Amino acid sequence: MITAKAPGKLYIAGEYAVVEPGYPSIIVALDQFVTVQIEQSEGFGKIVSHQYQDGAVRWRRNGDQMVIDNRDNTFSYIISAISITEEYAQSLGKPMKVYDLFVNSQLDSPNGRKYGLGSSAAVTVATIKALCQFYNLPLTKAKLFKLAAIAHLDVQGNGSLGDIAASVYGGWIEYRSFDREWLMSMRNTAGLLDIINQPWPDLKITQLTPPKELKLIIGWTGSPASTSHLVDKVTIKKSSNREAYLKFLSASKQCIESLLIGFNNGIIEQIESGILENRHILNALSEFTQVQIETPMLKRMCDIAVNHGAAAKSSGAGGGDCGIVIIDDNVDSNALIKDWQSEDITPLPLKVHEVVDVKS
Repeated sequence: MITAKAPGKLYIAGEYAVVEPGYPSIIVALDQFVTVQIEQSEGFGKIVSHQYQDGAVRWRRNGDQMVIDNRDNTFSYIISAISITEEYAQSLGKPMKVYDLFVNSQLDSPNGRKYGLGSSAAVTVATIKALCQFYNLPLTKAKLFKLAAIAHLDVQGNGSLGDIAASVYGGWIEYRSFDREWLMSMRNTAGLLDIINQPWPDLKITQLTPPKELKLIIGWTGSPASTSHLVDKVTIKKSSNREAYLKFLSASKQCIESLLIGFNNGIIEQIESGILENRHILNALSEFTQVQIETPMLKRMCDIAVNHGAAAKSSGAGGGDCGIVIIDDNVDSNALIKDWQSEDITPLPLKVHEVVDVKS
């Protein structure tokens, strides 16, 4: 049986601006994973996921096409990842097979509630990794990112794909998104091999090394949020106040570039300052778009952390889910955690996923 896994992620800074091509963000991969296992079968194949409670999806072959038996299913990202990978395999002349695919996720709470750790991205990446092993397909991190980005976009239709980058590369990364309109045009005019074998406009993914004394603490508000819906809302609002939106983009870019200098030079105070500044920038975006990014619970979470000498902000699209705290490891954080718990904010026992495979 073939096994592949991909880590979840959290945005550290640069949210919303990162959906614009070339605008920087900082993302971290976490040590919680989606694991995909594949074994060959005959006749019918099945897709089984512990994430979903509505049973397995059964499928069969009609020539080289995958035919899903039950039309209404919640496995959209898995199916899209299979479709893209099999398109890649067929373009390299590989014969199609039937197989069983098993998915197990650590990225949700024990009762199935989402933490906002990028489970859809991680399952997309893990599925493609496993299938590339199954079909013995050549795969670099760059190709894996591109295949997973296409598969994810085919389902979600928006977003920066930074969560895909974190699941592929691991650790701390700087991420700048590619031109999605260019990709849509290429999908209509070029073959998949041609698309994944060439540079993508504006795309940049760089591994970062945090200062040794930097400690990341993650708090969960207990309230899930939909990234795609929140991004849609901001997209609708930004056109009505273009001047304010361009000001937001400029401020976010300047802030993240200062944060990156802090990472590159190992200056934790500069990183903390950048996190606090990015929080203010996102709150200004929230004000003029009327999209709630920092919920009352996230605000309490951040304010408590700041009162204990840390830097904090919402993570990702906001609207619930998680917030992040950057604090000097030499500072005692026990009182911070205790105050969180008194406000029903759950500290998540997560660590950064360490990068072992350096293959690009």
